[in-house]
Amino acid sequence: MNERSSSPGNRDSELGWKFYDADDYHPEENRTKMGKGIPLNDQDRIPWLCNLHDILLRDVASGQHVVLACSGLKKMYRDILIRGKDGTPLKSDGTGEDKQPAEVKLLVVHLNGSFEVISGRLLKRKGHFMPPELLQSQFDTLEPPSAPENFIQISVDKNLSEIIATIMDTLR
Repeated sequence: MNERSSSPGNRDSELGWKFYDADDYHPEENRTKMGKGIPLNDQDRIPWLCNLHDILLRDVASGQHVVLACSGLKKMYRDILIRGKDGTPLKSDGTGEDKQPAEVKLLVVHLNGSFEVISGRLLKRKGHFMPPELLQSQFDTLEPPSAPENFIQISVDKNLSEIIATIMDTLR
């Protein structure tokens, strides 16, 4: 799942949906920090997640469906992807009536796997700015999705076609 066949914003051929890899949108400071083996913190991630929210919101508002590959490790991060920073405050429409904040409908596909399996795959990955040594920090940060979040959980032990079939069945 770490290999990319699409560049940012390319359409997925089977769904006709745009595909974004969140890693392509990390600011240079985040890439440099990770490249040095330093885990990102909330202050590093929040502006990146807000930018991703804006990208998703723009596409969804224009009627485009989107797939975002993203390590939304914490519930707070996934909430930012849905609602923006601080839940995007209510906006006034000029009539004194408050509008609901702009939200992105999100289905989280939580690819669940053991440290050993994922570590083995990361060791085979070439040309990525995040070194495999940071994997433990991601496991330490991880808050797996839970109700009432809209999510499915799929084992990374399944083969790619099984994972795609499960996702497609859920989307139908």
